[in-house]
Amino acid sequence: MCASELASIVGEDAVYLWENLTPTGQKPFLQAISSENPPFCIVYPQSTEQLARAIAQAHHHNWRVVACGSASKLSWGGLIKEVDFVVSTERLNQLINHAVGDLTVTVEAGMKFSELQSILAKANQFLALDPVAPESATIGGIVATADTGSLRQRYGSVRDQMLGISFVRADGEIAKAGGRVVKNVAGYDLMKLFTGSYGTLGVITQATFRVYPLPQISGTVVLTGTAENVSQAAATLRGSALTPTQADLLSHQLVSSLGLGKKLGLIARFQSIAESVREQSNRLLEVGQQLGLQGSVYSATDEVELWQRLRESMHSHGNESVITCKIGVLPTAALKVLTQAEKGVIHIASGLGVLRFESEVGVEQVLQMRSLLEANKGFLTVLEAPVTVKQRLDVWGYTGNALEIMKRLKAQFDSKNILSSGRFVGGI
Repeated sequence: MCASELASIVGEDAVYLWENLTPTGQKPFLQAISSENPPFCIVYPQSTEQLARAIAQAHHHNWRVVACGSASKLSWGGLIKEVDFVVSTERLNQLINHAVGDLTVTVEAGMKFSELQSILAKANQFLALDPVAPESATIGGIVATADTGSLRQRYGSVRDQMLGISFVRADGEIAKAGGRVVKNVAGYDLMKLFTGSYGTLGVITQATFRVYPLPQISGTVVLTGTAENVSQAAATLRGSALTPTQADLLSHQLVSSLGLGKKLGLIARFQSIAESVREQSNRLLEVGQQLGLQGSVYSATDEVELWQRLRESMHSHGNESVITCKIGVLPTAALKVLTQAEKGVIHIASGLGVLRFESEVGVEQVLQMRSLLEANKGFLTVLEAPVTVKQRLDVWGYTGNALEIMKRLKAQFDSKNILSSGRFVGGI
């Protein structure tokens, strides 16, 4: 069927038939698809032109397509309804332009985040994002899922740091928006649309970001104690002149699992010149002491390991027995949520965060938490969960009034509904 036609575009060695994949190779796709019919093949274009021709062929034949990079986040979002083939951007992984003096970089979508950071580090620069799986995540996947963590405290979200984007439309045409200049805002709305669109509007091929100088030194302060006192410390930090690059509230169980104590926690990271980091860390420790909180400071290897353990505690990649949810709530209600959560982390400025449930707790506990968040003007979206769990609930739980607009946008960008069907809000 489609495999032979696609092989004529990308080459025989760039098409992998489903039945020839190992069980390990099939696993990430099976975790993302609701249908019992798996894709016929996985296709690896080696150029944007090959990718465009493959998508054009799909459009012509009405084949259903799912786009991914390394497939590390393919299981996020809603279950994909039908898929004829998967197209991976993993071989579109070249550095296009690094304007060191202008603090911008343009790369192909399949480049690994870790590889890009290594390239930037040679110029003493970095991309200020902290995705869930930094070693395996690709740039296109990060944009498609809007995947960043608590670095948003200082640097903002993925869309805040994007300057330009190139993509292949559902009809196979190549398009782009924005540019490589920081002051260029042309096409900003289009970049916003594609960030967090989960591959439903087009296939991202390149992205341009602003980058930042690497900080001289880093230090992390952890405060633990009662909900009331931790809440007061967070409020003081938010209203102060202190400038943490990361600042999160942690649930009881998460604090305990990290060996940080037995109560709720506040973790804040300062990155700057040595004098500034030392001064800001001491000032936050003083705030904690005045409130009767336990405080400690982490630096060097201990600090790196702490943040790594925190990320891994919330996102056990490939663990099928876990339900991972992205949440948002008013920052003032964050600790109210965390006191009723098992493992949870919420960013003190944005109120965005992650909750983790063991799947045996059942769907009811997830829905109860969603109700609590909605009562506090928040939301809960299931990122990862067993297929059987996702089949029993509305993964996105969207209650806003923009669904019709989203559907019209989908119809405009993908009139035949061939791209990642069912993965986005409302089954889009």
